[in-house]
Amino acid sequence: MSEALSSLPPAAPRGPLGPLRRILRQVDERLSTPLSAQQVVLRLSVYLVLAANWPLWLQLARIGGAPSLYMRSAAALAVLIACGMVAVFAFLAWTRGMKLLWWLVVLVAALSQYYMLTYSVVMDPGMAANVLQTDAHEVADLLSLRMLLAVLAVLLLPTWWLLRVRIPAMRPLRQAWRNLAMLALALGVAAGTVAATSRDLAPLMRNHSQLRYLMNPLASLYSTTVSAMQPVFARSRTLVPMTQGAALGDSYAAAARPLLFVLVVGETARADHFGINGYGRDTTPELAKRGVMSWRDVRSCGTSTLASLPCMFSPLGKSGFESRSAEYENLLDVAQAAGLAVLWLDNQSGCKGVCDRVPHAAASEGLGEQVRAGLCDGGECRDEAMLHGLDARLAAMPAAQRERGVLLVLHQMGSHGPAYYKRSTGAAKRFMPECRTEVLADCAHGELVNAYDNSIAATDIFLGKTIDWLREKGARYDTGMLYLSDHGESLGEYGLFLHGMPYGMAPDVQKHVPMVAWLDDALLRRERLSAACLRAGADARLTHDNLYHTMLGLLDVRSPSYRRPLDAFDGCRGAALDFK
Repeated sequence: MSEALSSLPPAAPRGPLGPLRRILRQVDERLSTPLSAQQVVLRLSVYLVLAANWPLWLQLARIGGAPSLYMRSAAALAVLIACGMVAVFAFLAWTRGMKLLWWLVVLVAALSQYYMLTYSVVMDPGMAANVLQTDAHEVADLLSLRMLLAVLAVLLLPTWWLLRVRIPAMRPLRQAWRNLAMLALALGVAAGTVAATSRDLAPLMRNHSQLRYLMNPLASLYSTTVSAMQPVFARSRTLVPMTQGAALGDSYAAAARPLLFVLVVGETARADHFGINGYGRDTTPELAKRGVMSWRDVRSCGTSTLASLPCMFSPLGKSGFESRSAEYENLLDVAQAAGLAVLWLDNQSGCKGVCDRVPHAAASEGLGEQVRAGLCDGGECRDEAMLHGLDARLAAMPAAQRERGVLLVLHQMGSHGPAYYKRSTGAAKRFMPECRTEVLADCAHGELVNAYDNSIAATDIFLGKTIDWLREKGARYDTGMLYLSDHGESLGEYGLFLHGMPYGMAPDVQKHVPMVAWLDDALLRRERLSAACLRAGADARLTHDNLYHTMLGLLDVRSPSYRRPLDAFDGCRGAALDFK
C-alpha cells in the first residue's frame, strides 16, 4: 500500500496561487535540465539577441525603408549578433567556474540596453571610457527605480536559469574541441550571412555607422575592452617635452605687480543657453553686470570630458591630438616651467591626466565640517566650494613663483547631468517647475530645460563670485579670468540626451560651447589688449584648438610651441587701446 502511495504524483497545489506555483515548478524543472557548457552559451546568445537589443531594433524602425528590407536587415543583424556572442562565449564555454562570467555578460547587456534606451547614447569606446572613469557621485545620479526594474527584466530569467542548470563534467580536451568547433561554426555562419546580405547591410552600416555600437552586448564588450586597454598602452608611451625654451615675457620685468589669472573649465555648458549670447532667458545676469566678453561661435574638441579636457590643454589641436603616437606635456607644464605658480582645483571626476605634473587638489579638501555641511551634499560639493579658502591656497603657493604670477584652474561640476536639479540651489533656481529625476525622458521638455537652465544660472553666480574675488585682489595683482566649457549637451533634441556621441555624428549642441573672459584694466594695459577690439570679435569662429595658444598669450609665456595665428586675442594687441 505504501509503495502504491509513493508512486502517485504529488498533489496539485491548491488555492488561488496553485496554477502559478504549478507553472513555476514546471519552468524550474525545465531550467534545471542538464546541458553542456556549449548548449548553455548558445541559448544565452539567442536570449541576448532577443531581450537586450531593443535600441537596435527601434533605431532600424526609425531609419525605415521598405518592410522587406527592414526585416532582412534586422534578421541579418540578429544572426551576426548571435554569431558574435557565440564566438565570444567560445572562449568561456567550460564546465567549471564560468557561470559568474556568463551572468556578468548578461548584466552588462542589461545595463547597456537601459542607458541606450533611456538616454539615446551608443556604446562606443568613448562612452565606455566615460563609464570607466565615472566617480561614485556620478554613478549615484544615474541610479533609479526604473533602472533597477529595466535591468531585472533582462536579468531575472537568465539568473534563475544559471543558478538551476546543471552542467555535467567533461574532459578538458573534449571541451576544447567542442569550443573550437563552435567558434568555427559561428565565424562560418557570420561570413555566410555577410556574403548573402552585403547588398543590404553595406549601405545601411555605411550610412548609419552608429548601428554598430547598438549591437548589444558586443559593442559594450568591445568598447570596454578597448578603453580598459588604452591606459596600458598609454603607460608605454614616452612623454614628449614641450617645456624647453619656456620663459616669461617682457611684461613681467616691466610690471609693478604679479599676475593672477583664473582659468575656469566649465562642464556640459551649451553656448545657446547663455543669456549673454542671445538666449531668450536671462540665465547670466551676473556675467552681464560685470561686463564680460563672450564669444558665441566656439566648438569643443570632443563631446565628453575625457575626450575634450586633455585635448583642449594640448598644443597639438584636435587632429594632432587624436592621431598622436606619444603623450605630450601640456599648457600647465609649460606655464609651470616658465616660472609661474600653478594649481588645479577640481570639483569633478578628476583632470584626466592634465594636472598630473602640477599641484592639484579636490575642492572638498580642507573644508571644515560646518563649511562642508553648507556647501556639500552627500559628498558632492557645489562649485562655490572651490572659492572657499582660496586665499589660503594662494598664500600656500611657493613665494618665489607666486611673486611672478599665478595660474589657477577651477574645474567645475557645472551642468553635469542627468541630475541637473542638483547643480543649483537657492537664488539659482529661477525657472520652475524643474525636472527632478534622472530619467530625463519621464520629464516634460519644459521642466528638463528649466532644470538645465538653473544649472547655467548657478554657473553664472559662481563666475560672478570668481570675478569679485579677483577684483578684491586687484590692489595686489593684475587679474583676469577665462571660462570655457569642455562640451555641450543634448536636451531631448532628436531624441538624444546627455552627451558623448561620437564626434562625427553628434549634434552641434554637444559641441557648441560658451567662452567668456573678464580682464581688469591693469591686465589689458599690461598685455596691450584693446577691449573694444576683443568685443568686436565676439562672432569669430573658434575651437578648443585656440585655448593653448590664447592662454600662453594672455599669460605672456614664451614657448617654441606657441602659434600666433591660433591665439584668439593676438589680433587685438597693439590696437587702439580701450580699457572700458
